[in-house]
Amino acid sequence: MSIIKLSPAFKDYLWGGTKLKEEYGKETDYDILAESWEVSVHPDGPSVVESGKYAGKTLPEYIEAVGKDCLGTKGNAFEFFPILVKFIDAKGSLSIQVHPDNEYALRVEKEYGKTEMWYIMDCEPDSFLYFGTNKEVTKEEFEASIKNNTCLDVLKAVPVHKGDVFFIKAGTIHAIGAGILICEIQQNSNSTYRVYDFGRVGKDGKPRELHIQKAIDVSNLTPIESDFKPCGPTVQNGDATETMMATCKEFTTYVTDIDGSATLNVDEESFGSVINLNGTITLENGEDTVVLEKGQTAFIDANTGDVKVSGKGQYIYARV
Repeated sequence: MSIIKLSPAFKDYLWGGTKLKEEYGKETDYDILAESWEVSVHPDGPSVVESGKYAGKTLPEYIEAVGKDCLGTKGNAFEFFPILVKFIDAKGSLSIQVHPDNEYALRVEKEYGKTEMWYIMDCEPDSFLYFGTNKEVTKEEFEASIKNNTCLDVLKAVPVHKGDVFFIKAGTIHAIGAGILICEIQQNSNSTYRVYDFGRVGKDGKPRELHIQKAIDVSNLTPIESDFKPCGPTVQNGDATETMMATCKEFTTYVTDIDGSATLNVDEESFGSVINLNGTITLENGEDTVVLEKGQTAFIDANTGDVKVSGKGQYIYARV
């Protein structure tokens, strides 16, 4: 079973910055780079195989070529590939938005809903984001606040710090604030309902579309409590320290600091994704050797077994 390096798809949304180009080696002609889709089979931006005999194929084409067994038993239990992994550079604030759950999204958008998690890779001093409401709000009150431009008054503003973890269930109103760099692991979906956009206009000079009725339909208007820290235990694995960050039906994620070597077991249940946040790490399984520099990502077939990870840095591991 294979280990392959992936090249991302890029997005130049108006709120993006240049950190992914300047600090993470992303090569694109875009002047600004808002997002790089590191592990993606989504038609809006599939990632591309960079290494091995399938180099040049998109990730969907790779999966078709080697067979869906590479996704594992849990990966194959989904109708569609379950996750999408991104880097997000928010130089400006994103819109206030919400994502639908599976039931609503499959019925209305013909794709999965979107539960997601964010790992704060870096942030400017005094950065903050919005996470849910700060009090119980009725749908009627929420709709009125949107119409009279006071919706920010009912949202919870949360200061962010490097290393924070945000688990954002579908239906949670949220927005990434200015000056925040994030690794996002989410359901494989691009369904976003924009509630408020600070009066901005798009490239065409017109206000960007809002989706107010859909947002009202799907929003959870009850405050959500969280300490914004990893959910799980920290364990030692060789010369690496692994901490579970978040888990749900679609994905489980770990952040790992390594200085030396460790063993990653990629079992028959799920493929694995290694997203390198810092330093240089090498992945080896006796058949393939993949070197990941800062900001690079690898996909590992399910049932690959033990993979040796060596180097000095920090990476995220994501699986079903």
